[in-house]
Amino acid sequence: MSGGEFHGKPLLQVEHLRKYYPFTKGVLLAKTLGQVKAVDDVSFAIEAGETLGLVGESGCGKTTTSKLILNLEEPSDGRVLLHGKPIHGLAGAALREYRARVQAVFQDPWSSLNPRMTIGRTIAESLIVTGWGNRAAIAERVGELLDQVGLRRDQITQYPHEFSGGQRQRIALASALASQPQLIVLDEPVSALDVSIRAQMMNLLKDIQARSNVAYLLVAHDLATVRHMADYTAVMYLGKIVEYGPTQALFDNVTHPYTKALFSAVLPPRPDRREEEIVLAGEVPSPLNPPSGCRFHTRCPFAMAQCSREEPPLRELAPGHLAACHLLTA
Repeated sequence: MSGGEFHGKPLLQVEHLRKYYPFTKGVLLAKTLGQVKAVDDVSFAIEAGETLGLVGESGCGKTTTSKLILNLEEPSDGRVLLHGKPIHGLAGAALREYRARVQAVFQDPWSSLNPRMTIGRTIAESLIVTGWGNRAAIAERVGELLDQVGLRRDQITQYPHEFSGGQRQRIALASALASQPQLIVLDEPVSALDVSIRAQMMNLLKDIQARSNVAYLLVAHDLATVRHMADYTAVMYLGKIVEYGPTQALFDNVTHPYTKALFSAVLPPRPDRREEEIVLAGEVPSPLNPPSGCRFHTRCPFAMAQCSREEPPLRELAPGHLAACHLLTA
């Protein structure tokens, strides 16, 4: 499945991406017992100016997927392409260029900000490394970025501890925007913020996207955030995408049993619909030994015999809306 098949030529393409980690026992004479299949045949695409939301339970592979896209991990198989060019294997100037084009904002801004550096120095760091210009040009750019994220220019000499959590997240965003990236990976960007601040941050991100045409990969478990921000949503379970589609269409017509359970557990019920809550049995299976067939069948209340034998392919149910479930063709 590739989003580019449905909505134009993509900025980023993820093709049959896999990441397996060896599971070993012992120290001196370590023995490999198997492989943890953190990401297993994942494909999608993101266009310029678009947001893709990646959702699922903890351990489903969302973070590993984002690390592969940020070129912090090497894939076991598959490819990630920016403007049609593979990103893994880059070195030297080409790798530095990729780092400038693809940035990240993480859940905890405190961990990504150096407490010993002023926010001005933090934001300017990538500009200095890439040779943005002379000192005056860099200072002006830092001032513009502070304006862009809603902070004052006279705060440039302050340190991270002098700011609130929401303000620190704005600093992290300004730092990510400094190199004028084409894609920003947003890893739980508002989950650590007070509820009253979350809407402000989400609206700021959308405003910046409207002005700069930057694309976002939004990794989140907060479905309300995804619904507000994402153009497309991909639902992951145990290393695989089980449902994908335009966000509004997917939220209005959830089809996969796992997505239904996930949504019913997190989203408030709609008064205009009579929706049955789905309670999942058991724990998420280990990615070291995932179930045969459909990986969700061990917890699915609607599982059939076929589900344990055959892995369901992603099928298009409506334009751009796909799901991997045997029930949809039964």
